[in-house]
Amino acid sequence: MITDLFSVTVLIGILASGIRLATPYLYAAIGETFGQRSGVLNLGVEGQMLLGAFAAFYVTYTTGNLWLGLLAAIIAGGAMGLAMAFVSVTLHAEQGISGIGFYLFGLGASDLLFQKLLGSVKTVSGFSPIYIPVLSDIPFLGEIFFSQNILVYGAFALVPIAWFVLNKTTLGLKIRAVGENPGAADSLGVNVSAVRYFTVTLGGIMSGIAGASLSIALLNVFQQNMTSGQGFIAVALVYFGGWRPWGVLLGALLFSLVNSLQLWTQVLGIPIPSDIAVMMPYVLTILALVLTMQRVRSPSALTKPFERGG
Repeated sequence: MITDLFSVTVLIGILASGIRLATPYLYAAIGETFGQRSGVLNLGVEGQMLLGAFAAFYVTYTTGNLWLGLLAAIIAGGAMGLAMAFVSVTLHAEQGISGIGFYLFGLGASDLLFQKLLGSVKTVSGFSPIYIPVLSDIPFLGEIFFSQNILVYGAFALVPIAWFVLNKTTLGLKIRAVGENPGAADSLGVNVSAVRYFTVTLGGIMSGIAGASLSIALLNVFQQNMTSGQGFIAVALVYFGGWRPWGVLLGALLFSLVNSLQLWTQVLGIPIPSDIAVMMPYVLTILALVLTMQRVRSPSALTKPFERGG
């Protein structure tokens, strides 16, 4: 019955699940925010997430060490990010097309590695929820916010950190300057290529962690194409959030809570066609983008290669 959605137990479940489901979006979208603020669009986020997810799962499965798995995801994502930076910044390739190429590479490589090294879906014991004294015991709020695993806490902590770096540090000023007017930034002694290499590689690392949050923290399995478009949603969330970390957080929570709601409607057997329920988060994303893109301005140099003296 639809009234079951309004019971305290179900509401807690929806909100707690929504917080968890926001984790991969936050890591990937915050990383992509840094890249786009410096002027580089990376549509290969989905591929980076897939390789990060596989690397984390496989290393965890073979060693039993979750932290080594997370490190493997960081290395895989960082390598993909560095390659994307080389293609976009050094070779001046068209960023949209090259990004799709990296997505396809990540999709194909993760699928091939899965078939050759695992062969079938297996499971691992992922990061467990962390009990926080006093806070976890708060009625209602404790179960929603303070009974999550470490990667969830890390994703939400990343938002104020990213805001501070972008708006209150010299590095952040350089990133924003390069994304708005790379020629002017270069004339003031800012190494445009170095800044863009740093942000795109950082974005790859964050995408790798996003993938790891799926395979060794939220789902604890790896399967082919397990991200199911989440990398592209993360890119869309950057636009939704107006290239601001707090806006990205709002978009991630909006999307994940709607996704959580549709999952619970299926669990409770509420008579809504499953296809329509699955479509809900994506329809919401499209509507949100249509509304927000009319009032926000992208970084002026986004997708524009920079050549010194050009």
